Amino acid sequence: MNERFDFTEFSMSKRILIALTSHANLGTTGKKTGYYLSEVSHPVSVFAEAGFQVDFVSPQGGEPPMDGINRTDPLNAAFLDDADRMRQVKNTVRPDAIDPSQYDAIVYAGGHGTMWDFPEATGLEKLAAAIYEKGGVVAAVCHGPAGLVPIRLSNGKPLVEGHRVTSFTNEEEQAVNLTGVVPFLLESKLTELGATFVGAPKFSAHVVTSGRLVTGQNPASAKGIAEAVVQVLREA
Repeated sequence: MNERFDFTEFSMSKRILIALTSHANLGTTGKKTGYYLSEVSHPVSVFAEAGFQVDFVSPQGGEPPMDGINRTDPLNAAFLDDADRMRQVKNTVRPDAIDPSQYDAIVYAGGHGTMWDFPEATGLEKLAAAIYEKGGVVAAVCHGPAGLVPIRLSNGKPLVEGHRVTSFTNEEEQAVNLTGVVPFLLESKLTELGATFVGAPKFSAHVVTSGRLVTGQNPASAKGIAEAVVQVLREA
């Protein structure tokens, strides 16, 4: 194993909260969406290796819609075949039932559904702000950074202001022909909020760590953001 991610000396007590979208409709296209499976299965594998406890939250609670179900990905298959994990994701907790003091990090998984409900999810916003301001980590991947948009810290400033961040880029949104479907372009919105956007060539793995804020550009970055979260927590 790469020495950087040798978890043998790491505490078993770390708890990670993974936020999943509750939104199932891809705009007015008539197609379905939700959270993107590999953006959950890949981080979960990293956190499990680190000995972390993982819990799931969604704006509406209960079973969120799953997208990107590809069993040729072995981590997806392992996740889908894990009865305990599937029980967890089919019974997510609502934000108002969670004590943020119990968590060391919150990770916003992506999937296009996030673009509709994460920006309006005030419960998630409060959880993330509380975790961050007590010294925890906030992370997001692909369209998950839509959850960063509403977060304001106790000083009234956007969480992302002054940070280097990435997300699904405008170029990538155009490449999948959804520029006119999503309610806004995530790269543009993060920039408007005062973040310095750092993109990479489309669909390549790319992770940006800015203090205790970790962001990944696309599904290929899902494992990388989890590894970065572990690294930040190790160094805390």
